[in-house]
Amino acid sequence: MTACPEKDILLGSDCEEEVASSPEPASPTKGSGKPDQGLFSGLEEQLNGLAIDPAAFVRALPPPVKRRLKALKKLQFQHVQLEANFYQEVHDLEARFATKYAALYDRRCHIVTGEAEPTDSDCDWHSEDEEEEEAAAGGGAGDTKQQSGLDSADSIKGMPRFWLTALKNVEELVGLIQEHDEPILETLTDIRCELSPPGVQPIAFSLHFHFAQPNPFFTNPVLTKKYNMKLQPDDHDIMYEGPEVVSCQGCTIDWKPGKNVTVKTIKKKQKHKKSGVHRTVQKQVQNESFFNFFTPPVPVEEQAEPATEELEHQLQSDFELAHFFREQIIPRAVLYYTGDAVEEDSEDEELDDDDLDDEDEDDDDDELEHAASGLPNGGEPQGEKPECKQQ
Repeated sequence: MTACPEKDILLGSDCEEEVASSPEPASPTKGSGKPDQGLFSGLEEQLNGLAIDPAAFVRALPPPVKRRLKALKKLQFQHVQLEANFYQEVHDLEARFATKYAALYDRRCHIVTGEAEPTDSDCDWHSEDEEEEEAAAGGGAGDTKQQSGLDSADSIKGMPRFWLTALKNVEELVGLIQEHDEPILETLTDIRCELSPPGVQPIAFSLHFHFAQPNPFFTNPVLTKKYNMKLQPDDHDIMYEGPEVVSCQGCTIDWKPGKNVTVKTIKKKQKHKKSGVHRTVQKQVQNESFFNFFTPPVPVEEQAEPATEELEHQLQSDFELAHFFREQIIPRAVLYYTGDAVEEDSEDEELDDDDLDDEDEDDDDDELEHAASGLPNGGEPQGEKPECKQQ
């Protein structure tokens, strides 16, 4: 009795209990010009899913194919070099446009802080929300109570709690902003991103958090955090995926006495081993706070010991948060203040959920078809198939 071929077993094909032996194929003669099919037999098996080992797959390639593979990899590296040049030009373009954006951000800051009142032309903006509010009000513009509310609103300066409200609406910041952070963030007047000038290497960007002065918490008018980025790929690095953050520098916050929310004092009881006397000691430990953001984790390269998975996760989260400030929060602050940006993100998630529901419905339809046929597995008749046995 001979063993049933492994390929037939995996593909679920039937086989007879007794299989006639077949002669081995003759080796190709030298100089026949025909490819040696034996060289590709291992590759064919892997392509059929019988083995999943990319390294073994490459090792099994015939020398002429390996030679062509080298040419393809060299082309890939040339693509990587062009990609790096592309990202450099994108950065330079962003840096040139930064001055144009700055004028808009200056105006936004003046309105938020109350340094300037918007003109009638500034307020020439109509939205669907306003139409709904006017319809709901039902022409109550002459209501004395409403007019009284408008009179009291005239005493409000700027946009109170603008940045605190915007940041609390950012899903990525949920859990980072603590209750004791909120009074401090109420004094936040602006957030800016500064890019390194065009053509300067290495490229970098800095986040600047401006606070009202004086404030009762710290003396710094601005808290900064700088991110240095690597743009060019290493030699022969064909796995390049674009610029990456390689290091960052925070800043020292000059807290006023008793106002440091990044630390807390705990009391701990200790017992002397020999005398048995108990004593209570006080110790300062790190406290959860948004302002820990300005004390970044130590880079992996500067660690005395190998980086843990938790540290790598902290670094990755820190870099992603900085990128989100740069790309989303700063340019779209008013949309986070009103919640429009949050609603847009929720709609995108709902669309993804709908796609998943459609797939589930398709599966349900398949099951219904199977049930209607009166036979399981798509109407295929059930029965025992002959087993392949080794003897």
